[in-house]
Amino acid sequence: MNPVLLTNLSDGIYTITINRPDKLNALNQEVLRSLNQELDTIYADNNIKSVIITGSGPKAFVAGADISEFNQMDETQSRQMAKAGQDLFFRIERSPKPIVACVNGFALGGGCELAMSCHFRIASPNAQFGQPEVNLGIIPGYGGTQRLVQLIGKGRALELIMSGNLIDANTALQYGLVNHIVAPEELINKATTILKTIQAKAPIAIAHCIICANAVFDETQHGYEQEVNSFGACFNTSDRVEGTQAFLEKRKPIFTGK
Repeated sequence: MNPVLLTNLSDGIYTITINRPDKLNALNQEVLRSLNQELDTIYADNNIKSVIITGSGPKAFVAGADISEFNQMDETQSRQMAKAGQDLFFRIERSPKPIVACVNGFALGGGCELAMSCHFRIASPNAQFGQPEVNLGIIPGYGGTQRLVQLIGKGRALELIMSGNLIDANTALQYGLVNHIVAPEELINKATTILKTIQAKAPIAIAHCIICANAVFDETQHGYEQEVNSFGACFNTSDRVEGTQAFLEKRKPIFTGK
């Protein structure tokens, strides 16, 4: 039996490929459990500097949740499923290491929610995004009603969520849902180029960039106060000393993550 996730570590970049192409990489419970285990590895392994999440095959990043599992659930179980999915996607969003979604084909329902939990998204021209849950008589449950509003604005998000309509890659770029559109065969290369640039920076500073950006949307945090605290925390690092000294000496800094 083929594993539901394929992984590869190269030059500090950990690539996770969701491997259910016959099911358009739908997120069943096995995939979600496996992603959670991979997050444990990502958080703990110092050899992993950044992450790419993508889907196998030419048709889909992730075409949604596995609907065949829905008929077995009651209201309590569905709440538990949504909470578990949200908790997993929070772990992606809050990862101190950059996580990028490379989207080729469909990113629908849970797939769109997974992509939105990543720190940014790169798409191929055939990518399609949407939250079509209303067609099943339900709503997004893995954070889609929140992150879509954050990323593209309330009006556009509500239109998509309530209509169930899909948008293509160009519209997603226009809306700010994706950062770049590149040919399918260039998706990983584009992400790798960006991540190698990020990996050359101070890891602690990168982690604090993520913390501060997330604080914009967290009602329990004051974003500007978090920025002050993170700015101060970065000053208390060897990387800040090295970065400042390298600038003054007109040389390239060598960061150690300390």
